[in-house]
Amino acid sequence: MNMNLMKKIAIASLSIVAALSLSACGKSSSSPRQNTWQRAEQSKSITIGFDNTFVPMGFKDKDGVNKGFDIDLANAVFKEYGIKVKWQPINWSMKEAELKKGDIDLIWNGYGITKEREQQVLFSEPYMASKQEILNKKSSNITKVEDMKGKTAGVQAGSSGYSDFNDQPKVLKNYLAGKTISQYSNFDQALLDLQNGRIDGVLIDQTYADYYLNQKGLTKDYSRILLDYGVEPSAVGARKSDKELVNKINQGINKLVKDGQFAQISQKWFGRNVWPGKLSE
Repeated sequence: MNMNLMKKIAIASLSIVAALSLSACGKSSSSPRQNTWQRAEQSKSITIGFDNTFVPMGFKDKDGVNKGFDIDLANAVFKEYGIKVKWQPINWSMKEAELKKGDIDLIWNGYGITKEREQQVLFSEPYMASKQEILNKKSSNITKVEDMKGKTAGVQAGSSGYSDFNDQPKVLKNYLAGKTISQYSNFDQALLDLQNGRIDGVLIDQTYADYYLNQKGLTKDYSRILLDYGVEPSAVGARKSDKELVNKINQGINKLVKDGQFAQISQKWFGRNVWPGKLSE
């Protein structure tokens, strides 16, 4: 064989091997299939994805500081392990995709457990529960679900409320005009449209509605209709492979419940203990 040809083949082979080695190294450093708990222990850091407009669960205040019930709770859990949380704002409708890609390690932001989501993520044990409701302006005289017949409503895209809306059409969907609902990137936009009369109601988690109306001083201006979707538990979402990480989160939350820290955080944000064992329907 020609000597020059042999050299070219050898150089090409080495280049391929090098490229494959670099590719393998890249995957090993960021692959979501790694044991995330072991990586977090080593790096002392973990990345949590959240909707930074979801008051009071997790949001960015006017000074750019991340605050909320879930912010405090997650920080307290990982403090027990000497791990710092990096909070990553995400598009809520893309949360599972972000988790799967490895851009975030957890979804922790009032994340309701649904059958659809259980197929995509591994959930922790529930740490709180709530219900869905329709929020309306009192001036609209809407006082029961039947009053929404032919009306319009909004909901956050990718929310558990939107899943309930489609999965249980008899509760609300069949009443609305065109049996459709407007989707918004966050609740703030939906509530603004409700306030300005562009829609007749907002399908919303009661916990968010509690905080929003109290903070804005609007409790007297709006009516609220609880919907028969049942009680919805909230939990932390992880990749299916991250069983060790989820076990550590469960242990951490249970410790906070036992030593009273969970109740303190809950009282700060809701004025009551939202631990599911004390949930009153």
